[in-house]
Amino acid sequence: MAGAKISARVMAAALAGLVLAGCAGNRDSGLRENLDRYTAEDIYKRGEFELENSGKPEDAVFYFSEIERLYPYSEWAKRALIMQAYGNHRAGNYEEARGAAQRFLDSYPGDEDAAYAQYLLALSYYDQIDDVGRDQGLTFQALQGLRTVIEQYPDSEYARSSILKFDLAFDHLAAKEMEIGRYYLKQGHYAASVNRFRVVVEEFQTTTQTPEALLRLVEAYLALGLLDEAQTAGAILGHNFQSSPFYDDAFRQLRGRGLSAEVQGDSWLTNVYRQTVQGRWL
Repeated sequence: MAGAKISARVMAAALAGLVLAGCAGNRDSGLRENLDRYTAEDIYKRGEFELENSGKPEDAVFYFSEIERLYPYSEWAKRALIMQAYGNHRAGNYEEARGAAQRFLDSYPGDEDAAYAQYLLALSYYDQIDDVGRDQGLTFQALQGLRTVIEQYPDSEYARSSILKFDLAFDHLAAKEMEIGRYYLKQGHYAASVNRFRVVVEEFQTTTQTPEALLRLVEAYLALGLLDEAQTAGAILGHNFQSSPFYDDAFRQLRGRGLSAEVQGDSWLTNVYRQTVQGRWL
């Protein structure tokens, strides 16, 4: 990654007197004219200095973007472009970070920093999905970007981090389904809640949300009077998550109705039981 050695480079630039101290004033046309007098390397080092010392990443981005403007076909312009993506991401300007990262990928797809550009692209979506109430389109974009890192750059230093973040983002989608399902359940819209919990069990069964989804299915099916389905959901929960407090709750609810956590009938949950517990996929 281009910014990994920032400190050493900044120190070298400072000792060489190449930090453009006279260019730290207002970002007006006069400054742009002054920058024309400096080499791409000088401007790049000023950008690194700002990134490391000013506490304002957007100031560093200014210098990196000026390299792209003044020296568009130089090696420094390529390095400055990936640093624009990094600086914008660090400043929380995620859309601008994505734009710079994508330009880098379009212009230098085979470069050694392409993996990092793709990682920054994915990260610019991922870092916006912490709030479960946000638009889930961001989560899908993050998953797509992270998957690209994992599949196209499996040996890169960013692959492992992408795998961990992919799992967390996947869990985030399941959490959103749970949030909506719990709302429907609380409002007494049991059939609608079942649809949401079913999505979690069938499509997100490797996430941390699955045990609670099975418990809520027990509750919803009991409320609907669908006792076979309620018992089967309890059976799956008992076999896969017996130590979970969600199973204890489901067991008590079933026992309170004179029921047991056993497979009954022939429903979609019966198929899930065959697949996840018995390993029968056909």
